[in-house]
Amino acid sequence: MSLCPRDFLERWQEVLELESLTGDISLDRRLPNADLASPGLALAGYTARFMPDRMHVLGETEMSYLASLDASARRAALEGFLSHDLPLVFVTKGQDVSVEFLELARAREVPVFRTQLKTAPFYRAIKPIAEEAFAPRTTTHGSMADVYGVGLLFVGRSGIGKSECVLDLIERGHRLVADDVVQITRRGKDVLIAQGHELAAHHMEIRGVGLIDIPALFGIRSVRQQKRVEVVVQLEDWETAKDADRSGLTRQENTILGVSLPKVVVPLNPGKNLTVISEVVAMNHLLRMMGIDVASAFNQRLILKMKEQRGLREYLQEDFE
Repeated sequence: MSLCPRDFLERWQEVLELESLTGDISLDRRLPNADLASPGLALAGYTARFMPDRMHVLGETEMSYLASLDASARRAALEGFLSHDLPLVFVTKGQDVSVEFLELARAREVPVFRTQLKTAPFYRAIKPIAEEAFAPRTTTHGSMADVYGVGLLFVGRSGIGKSECVLDLIERGHRLVADDVVQITRRGKDVLIAQGHELAAHHMEIRGVGLIDIPALFGIRSVRQQKRVEVVVQLEDWETAKDADRSGLTRQENTILGVSLPKVVVPLNPGKNLTVISEVVAMNHLLRMMGIDVASAFNQRLILKMKEQRGLREYLQEDFE
């Protein structure tokens, strides 16, 4: 996904309290990245560390500095600043922008927006919008559910039972995030957020039944718009997963958008209660987040017991009375 200045006006004008001071100039030009910056020393002529490809925000400090200059120095500062190919300039706090500034911006085809927000609140409001637009994203075939507050992403071959498993979880009070087409976005360094496709709108396809509307059948509390992906549950046929982990000591991972997630492989055979297993996967993940690793603790107790038994045998072997 990309972003252009017009998007700010059409989609977030009220939230950001924006107005365009340069009309329709360069409103459809794609922004190169989501970064924002203050020009700082660039207005004073020092441009060695200046990043012209960022959106620039002029707060009260920058505007008062320009106002403090005499006419020739101010024009030189504006010409130097606007001589770069700036994608977009914001002026905060509803400050007055001189005609000279706007004329130079139009000549350079640099769009200038003014917001009524103060500089700090404006940064807080616009950064999530820009980061969301430029966040890495992918689409995967699977089903996503919120189970006890843990985001479980179910993957596996087509027809293996992902949707049926999630449907049973919904019946037990858990929540659907997405079915069939799961859109995943990376937020920051290691957070993956899953959403459904906007056209699917929390519908599910159940083989033999067809499409069903989950909120209509189970109520609005049965769905949620997005959820963090925390565990990947891979469903496999029993014949191809006979060597599945039985102790829990072997940790498997699945990498999505460069983020490693714990993966649980569940082999399927007739009669297996996959819903309860999914709930246990979620609860076990919560325990690990609390620092409780059942498999490791059991293994440590077993090793300790073996050492004790070995010490007793050695003592008895050396007792000749």
